[in-house]
Amino acid sequence: MSSLHRDSSYVAVDVCCPGASCELLPVDDADTLAGVFKALADPTRIRLLQYLAQSDAGTACACHLPEALGISQPTLSFHMHKLHAAGLVVREKRGRWVHWSVRPEALEGVRAYLALSGPVESGRC
Repeated sequence: MSSLHRDSSYVAVDVCCPGASCELLPVDDADTLAGVFKALADPTRIRLLQYLAQSDAGTACACHLPEALGISQPTLSFHMHKLHAAGLVVREKRGRWVHWSVRPEALEGVRAYLALSGPVESGRC
């Protein structure tokens, strides 16, 4: 921290702290992770993912989702497209209906990233 006084007896100290000694996350992995976080950055999509993950059969028919979440069919389609594009869910066509399931392996990278821990100090090197 530096501060200037009227007298010249105080000298500001400029401290440079080193960064982490680990390797940075590869760009492709960071892009994938950012896509997942973008998909999860919406309350409706979080609710959809939870609903699917907790369904008894591990899957849910698209015909039940709008009513369960209080959204319209077009809104459901929009949000499921985002989740699917991020690789978080898979769809299976059964007759005229689509059944959605969560891809648990797609969340492994998120879990690993959120489990990061490192030295935490009071802002000092």
